[in-house]
Amino acid sequence: MTQRLYSLAYLTTAPMAPPDALGLAHKLGYQSIGVRLVPASPGGDFSPLVDDAAMLRETIARIADTGVSIFDVEIARLNTDFRIERFHAFLETAGKLGARAVLVAGDDPDAGRLTQSYATFCDAAATFGLTADLEFMPWTAVPDAKTALRIVTGADRPNGRILVDTLHAARSTTTLADIAAIPRDRLSYAQLCDAPADIPATVEGLIHTARCARLLPGEGGIDLAGILQQLPGDLPISLEIPNDELLPKLGAEQWARQSLAAAKRVVAFAG
Repeated sequence: MTQRLYSLAYLTTAPMAPPDALGLAHKLGYQSIGVRLVPASPGGDFSPLVDDAAMLRETIARIADTGVSIFDVEIARLNTDFRIERFHAFLETAGKLGARAVLVAGDDPDAGRLTQSYATFCDAAATFGLTADLEFMPWTAVPDAKTALRIVTGADRPNGRILVDTLHAARSTTTLADIAAIPRDRLSYAQLCDAPADIPATVEGLIHTARCARLLPGEGGIDLAGILQQLPGDLPISLEIPNDELLPKLGAEQWARQSLAAAKRVVAFAG
């Protein structure tokens, strides 16, 4: 049986620098990490690998030393004023890191234009051997799995992918059947976490949980087993579990350790 790959997402231990995250992942038994090359929102945490040549060199050296890889880089937001030129340095850096996937968010409400922008981004990402993983999030222009599949199918690019995050799957209109309908060749990885069963009524509440208050797998009310059972059994899993209360209380090492142990329990339960 092929060993499932577990990746330590950037937000789980943010704002830890990539060289340190690689060392921690190696110590705890993760095979990969994720890095955030640009902030998700103004003022947000990120690792300045695009501009910091010294940090980039150190990160590449730590990849070689530890054997831990960079799985995904984030975040590429496709807005109404999308210009592929703005992503050249981002993609170049991802290529230097040997990353496999780019997390993409769709923020353009014009579906036709967004599909074309996504296709253009896919073409640019393919130059560096990267997949473009469109993540559906209920507050974006790609609010659910059906919309993501429609855009990725419409773009019709070999490296077009859909990213299933268990939090967003549970807090959108996405059904288990919608997840099962995603073709295997349109999946690179999934993101795993838990959260309370009650869904916030506001966009602000949804975003707060996503960025600051996720729970360890198995400690919330999401049907994680149901979601995982719709996904391929060998699909890599990124543990994205930011928690602004518990991370500083427990420390990054203990939080990342608990995250991996909890994830493996849930995956084993899901079969």
